[in-house]
Amino acid sequence: MIDMLVRLYDLEDQTDLYRKISDQGIRIRRARAFEKHTVAEFARTHFSAKWVSEIEVSLSRQPVACHIATKDREILGFSCHDVTMRGYFGPTGVAESARGSGLGKALLFKALESLRDLGYAYAIIGGVGPKEFYAKNCGAIEIPGSDPGIYGDILP
Repeated sequence: MIDMLVRLYDLEDQTDLYRKISDQGIRIRRARAFEKHTVAEFARTHFSAKWVSEIEVSLSRQPVACHIATKDREILGFSCHDVTMRGYFGPTGVAESARGSGLGKALLFKALESLRDLGYAYAIIGGVGPKEFYAKNCGAIEIPGSDPGIYGDILP
């Protein structure tokens, strides 16, 4: 799977999207270190063990490098940054029940804005699955020759 590049200095304002998410009763915020086990279990249940490892790393950073979306004290999704490699976005995931609500895009932008605020001009989305989603929502472009990139010698 190919990597993609995002120009962080060109990110569009997402105030309206964040308001739409908030109006649905969903709160997006940084996860807290004492929630690591809960966020990791969400990833284990809905996604993969490899993502659990990355979430655990993201919650050991200062500031925490993981945003979560919650509603009624339940996790609906997460997005991480600066975990797989410096300047990388991901992993990210949204529960099936919350897909189609704009939540994935909102979590994407929270992480990208965090990378921009750390001083990065560009972000890399590694091993992209939904290329069209990233191209449409944040102007990501494919990085030629990036497949398999850093994922070429991955352990099971």
